[in-house]
Amino acid sequence: MDEAKLLEKLRLIEALHAGAATPGERDAAGRARARILERLRTAEKADPPVEYKFTLGDQWSKKVFVALLRRYGIAPYRYRGQRHTTVMARVSQRFVRETLWPEFEEVAETLRSYLAEVTDRVVAKVIHEDTSEAPEREQEQPSLPGVR
Repeated sequence: MDEAKLLEKLRLIEALHAGAATPGERDAAGRARARILERLRTAEKADPPVEYKFTLGDQWSKKVFVALLRRYGIAPYRYRGQRHTTVMARVSQRFVRETLWPEFEEVAETLRSYLAEVTDRVVAKVIHEDTSEAPEREQEQPSLPGVR
């Protein structure tokens, strides 16, 4: 997948989570974002925001998640002493469950796949063509001196 295809796929993910129904809607990222923002406002009326603690696995996932929060006008923060992969936010539980978290998971997996593909390609071209995993072996049992 090249970068243009990646960007298009990410736009389609946003459109999907916005509830786009027609091809024209799927192409209109601005309208998709507006629908998601409207969904957030509606969810907040019925389900007021609560403080959430999100623990992400790595800095890349955190970067994607923080960008999604900011896209939807949600202010991310972290308390002093929390890990750098922790993100706090006040957001409606319904919005997290129905929109934010599913969109994050799909975007993060798409980027992870793309980065793995690029890494394999670069490593194979520059370092060594075999990019497969190292084989597993049984661990050798240390023998006691004088015992065979």
